[in-house]
This record gives sequence, C-alpha cells and structure tokens, in this order.
Amino acid sequence: MCPIFERGEALRRLFDGLVEQVFMVELGICDPALTEYVGDMLADFVHMDRIYRLRTVDNTVIEELSHMEAQADLGPHLDETRRRRLIYKYMGDFTLFWTGVYPEQLRPRPGRPGRLDFYLQHGRRSYGIAGELTRADERPPAQVLLQLSEQFEYCVHGLHLVRAGWERIAKGPGHN
Repeated sequence: MCPIFERGEALRRLFDGLVEQVFMVELGICDPALTEYVGDMLADFVHMDRIYRLRTVDNTVIEELSHMEAQADLGPHLDETRRRRLIYKYMGDFTLFWTGVYPEQLRPRPGRPGRLDFYLQHGRRSYGIAGELTRADERPPAQVLLQLSEQFEYCVHGLHLVRAGWERIAKGPGHN
C-alpha cells in the first residue's frame, strides 16, 4: 500500500475517533450520521485546495464567504437548486471548519475586523438552506444538514475539543 494512502487513512481514523468521542461522550450528540459527516469534512479539509475549492468562471479562487454564493461557478450541468444546495452545504462546511478548528483566524487583528460572529451566523444559515434544498436521494441527508444548522454552536465547540485532542496526541505521551 502507498505510504501517502496509509497516512490519509490513519488521519481519517484519527479524526473519526476524536469526533465520535467528543460529540457522543462529551457533547451528547449521539448521531452517527452527523459524526461521520464531521469526520469526513475534517479529513477532506486537510488539503488546502479543498478548503478553497470554489472558483469563479475565470478560475479565480473564492476566499471570501460573502462572495461564494454569487460568484461560484459549478459548471453548466447543475440546475439552480442543485447549485445553491452545493454552495450552501460548502459554506456551512467552510464556516464550521474555520469557527471550530481555527477561530483565532477570525478574531480581530490590526487593520482587519473580526469575522467570528459573521461566520457563526452564516454557518447556521447555510446548513439550514442546504438542508431545505436537499432531495430525499441526496447525501448527506437533509436531516444531517438541518441538525448541523440547529446545533451549529455545539458542533463548533466540539471541533474546538477535537483540535485540543489532536494537539495532545501530537505532543506525545506524558503531556497534558
């Protein structure tokens, strides 16, 4: 087996285990579909090109949340409802990732206002819209997206705890 594949699988198992432990045991969110979704999102977003996957028609990366819905080009093969669902699902993932894993990047800095509250509001809203636009045959099911919307702040807190868990693991045995 390819060493890169092995590392990717090990990382996915690590995220799945941490998410399951934190969400089910510490937060009391006992929904395997939701914890699997969050673990998959973390494993996907390990790659920087997956975090910033939306592009404009001229192939420019869209980094600002406020531009994603209006400027994202997903190609001509999607009808408008499917396009909106995918973009809002992605915006939910994007905001959950940043607010949960790297909130320090959203806090105010010299010359730049904080974006944490903006991301929290838009994450909850985005998952809600994506859930409403989800058909019965689509994955993830509407129930998972709507639960992410309803429990967005709990999921953000859960990801803070997941990050603390992987940082403890990275330090090695004997470090608290």
